[in-house]
Amino acid sequence: MNTTPQSTQPAAPQEGVPSSMLTLTARAVQQVKDVSRQQGFESYYLTVRVVPAGCSGLGYDLNLVPETKAGDLVWEQDGVKMATDKLSSQYLSGTEVDYVTSVQGAGFKFSNPNAKSSCGCGTSFTT
Repeated sequence: MNTTPQSTQPAAPQEGVPSSMLTLTARAVQQVKDVSRQQGFESYYLTVRVVPAGCSGLGYDLNLVPETKAGDLVWEQDGVKMATDKLSSQYLSGTEVDYVTSVQGAGFKFSNPNAKSSCGCGTSFTT
């Protein structure tokens, strides 16, 4: 097992990343900025990845990270730097992310036109 930390250079926003890749609503942008500021992560990237999860098979993984991974697609919206991997980008194209609060709690809500169905609790989807 290699215990040497590996680092990549932060990726610059890329030409050719579709503006429709994934967008944040104004509430989602504000929430990401608020959390970033509170945690001291102002210069971090919001990574959005599609991962195996839940009863429908796929879920979303959001993280604030200081650097992107080699090969990531990188773009910026309203001062929020975002990144995803090429495989996830196939599932995320056209997705809108909102931040919602309700009696059930608060969190990010994904409106993904690529999802054919989702589980009853709304945490996973299938294509």
